[in-house]
Amino acid sequence: MASFSCSRVKTGLCVAPGARQLCLRKGLLYGFMRLLSMPFKTLHLASRSLRVTQFCSVSNMSSSLQIELVPCLRDNYAYLLHDMDTGTVGVVDPSEAVPVIDALSRKNRNLTYILNTHHHHDHTGGNMELKARYGAKVIGSGIDKDSIPGIDIALNDGDKWMFAGHEVHVIETPGHTRGHISFYFPGSGAIFTGDTLFSLSCGKLFEGTPEQMHSSLQKIMSLPEDTHVYCGHEYTLSNSKFALSIEPKNEELQAYAAIVAQLRSKGVPTIPTTLKMEKLCNPFLRTSSMEIRQSLGIPETANDLEALGVIRQAKDNF
Repeated sequence: MASFSCSRVKTGLCVAPGARQLCLRKGLLYGFMRLLSMPFKTLHLASRSLRVTQFCSVSNMSSSLQIELVPCLRDNYAYLLHDMDTGTVGVVDPSEAVPVIDALSRKNRNLTYILNTHHHHDHTGGNMELKARYGAKVIGSGIDKDSIPGIDIALNDGDKWMFAGHEVHVIETPGHTRGHISFYFPGSGAIFTGDTLFSLSCGKLFEGTPEQMHSSLQKIMSLPEDTHVYCGHEYTLSNSKFALSIEPKNEELQAYAAIVAQLRSKGVPTIPTTLKMEKLCNPFLRTSSMEIRQSLGIPETANDLEALGVIRQAKDNF
């Protein structure tokens, strides 16, 4: 369970200062997670009392891994991984090089690894410049090895790879693309899901099928509920509007959406989310919800896979 001390929170991220990298104050979302078990009226009143100006700095106290969010392009996130014991640094999904270089330069750090969840340019666009500058090794999916720029190490479903002293589990999560993978750090309670799982949504099915996406989401949801989810984009506000349109009576979703709107109005990231939050609020993980089924005309006899396909189509047309 997260703590509200301004110097101690079990798991989170640090955001470097700068015009494009706001200092992240995540106390509001962690406070909301603690309030989820309260009756809704209590939750509603308590959430109204929370203020963005009361955020506490969040640092990762559960392991020696620091995670730093780096905004890129219009709404992408790359993530710098810093092992405090060895100084090893990696970056997940660098869509462009300059923001990553700036973040590294501020702390005079080198870059050892580049981790790609999938081959799309807005997740790999910085690979070659970063590799040339730092000599970093590029890690990616074996299925995508022919389409990931500069790939050095190809990993597949079930592989375990070591980032400094941190074991990384490779989970095959196709649907958005055929070779999409997610990187799970069990010791730090963190997963990097790229464009498979977003807060309040999932990725569009560009190369995969509803069957593949459903299977991928089930794999992710089998992890502990307190796992922190670091996804590839800041889509939560727009996702909340769709989610509310098909499940407007979901009280946890109502409260979360209000907090998301507050965060974005201040330019504060909504990421990371948690699996617990997503189970309560994400329509793509709530395919058995009768309210969602009634909103979209999904028969009671339809299975969860069929429901996910309908929800994805509705989201694409929203």
